Amino acid sequence: MSVPKVTSPSEKAQAAPRAGVAMAVIMTGVLMTAVDTTIVVLALPEIQRGLHVDLSAVVWVIISFLLVITLLATQVGRLGDMFGRVRMYETGFAVFVLGSLACALAWNEPSIIAFRVLQGVGGAFIMANSGAVIADLYPRELRGKAYGYTSVGWTIGAVIGIVLGGVIVTYISWRWIFWINVPVGVAALAVATRVLHERAERTRRRLDLPGMICLGLGLFGVLWAMTRLANTAFDATVTGFGIGGLVLIGVFVLIERRVAIKGNEPMLPLSIFRVPTMSASLLASLFQGLASFAVLFLLIMYMQGPRGLSPIHASLLLVPGYVLGSVVGPYAGRLADRRGPVLPATAGLAIQVVSLAIYAQLTVTTGLWVVVLASIINGIGASFFFPANSSAVMKAAPPEAFGIASGMLRTFANIGMVFSFAVAILIASRSISRGLAFAIFVGSTSLHGAVAVAFTSGLHAAFYASMGFMALAAALSALRAGSYPETRV
Repeated sequence: MSVPKVTSPSEKAQAAPRAGVAMAVIMTGVLMTAVDTTIVVLALPEIQRGLHVDLSAVVWVIISFLLVITLLATQVGRLGDMFGRVRMYETGFAVFVLGSLACALAWNEPSIIAFRVLQGVGGAFIMANSGAVIADLYPRELRGKAYGYTSVGWTIGAVIGIVLGGVIVTYISWRWIFWINVPVGVAALAVATRVLHERAERTRRRLDLPGMICLGLGLFGVLWAMTRLANTAFDATVTGFGIGGLVLIGVFVLIERRVAIKGNEPMLPLSIFRVPTMSASLLASLFQGLASFAVLFLLIMYMQGPRGLSPIHASLLLVPGYVLGSVVGPYAGRLADRRGPVLPATAGLAIQVVSLAIYAQLTVTTGLWVVVLASIINGIGASFFFPANSSAVMKAAPPEAFGIASGMLRTFANIGMVFSFAVAILIASRSISRGLAFAIFVGSTSLHGAVAVAFTSGLHAAFYASMGFMALAAALSALRAGSYPETRV
């Protein structure tokens, strides 16, 4: 039997600064991924015009990035368990920087989408392994606080993405939204190789390539049908892609069950849903993403469409919510450590429902201060939910499966995010012509008069749909009540 290692006070004092630097590196990786999740939204019009991208294809500059992260999250998390979480995390940095460099040099529609896929591969390695690296660095009773700091990294990245997106699109060139990742990523990678070290033992695992391919094609089919419906009429092609995608997703479930029966490792271990705390946490993350990621797109549509604001003015109105959310994050994580993750996670989702209710009342004459107020409420709610829910998932996972658990959390959140985008624009476009709604979304036109009022009504329906998804996420989160004991530290 092995004897537990006793850490002296001097060793703890030396480890603390190193852990702080390691956390800074992890936050940088999360920040960079967050930047590229939001910054591209405001650059879509310039990318479309600069590369002569078709209007119906430009949204894939966003979707391709998120879809790749969704598909790879569990698999690269599994690679982290097999070959080292730190090594895979650092690999993600290198690939992300390379993808950013390539995106900055893109010359046409296929190249920008292909390079965004490459960038998404790097983002998947970063996001899927960051949670596992933190779980290795910090004991259970301190992980909520640590995940609170990663929430700060995500929030700051979202702020930087929104503000820089507005500034760069207005005053410089869209290519600089990718160029800025290169020096930051290289510097962070250099620090990571010095301060991050492997702590966990390697675990032998297998990749589930058939499952990943099947799920990828299925999600692509459904997403393609939904985004096409947003700007064209319903036809046989849309039907074929939609039905085909759903069939492939069904086949994916059968593959996962068959792989598990044979004793191999499926892409998404469906048996994990037998653990009530894990299933509720993952599903809450999915529905939270389905509800919340649409908010940024809907607000951009509202402010650049009916309100006629420029990209930079629209982006600045959203900054206060992200900034205040970054301040709240670490305190919310600390609360999750002390009281358990259920209360702060559920409270955060309930707070976000309130913000969505406010957004659903916006009109063409509403004071813009209401948008700022609702964004602050939304930011606070999100900062309560993310660290607490991440802590809940990692507490339920055994140490040898931290990589898989972290990857599954990212997968479920991203599935929600990807479909949030498609659902939002599909619902919001019901009140005016699909083509006009799509043009408003990518920022190539604005609205006035009766058409603006009609379009705002369509946004109300989308916000109400998001409220329903968020309320469902809160109900799932509340189901975990009593599952986690309080820990006072």
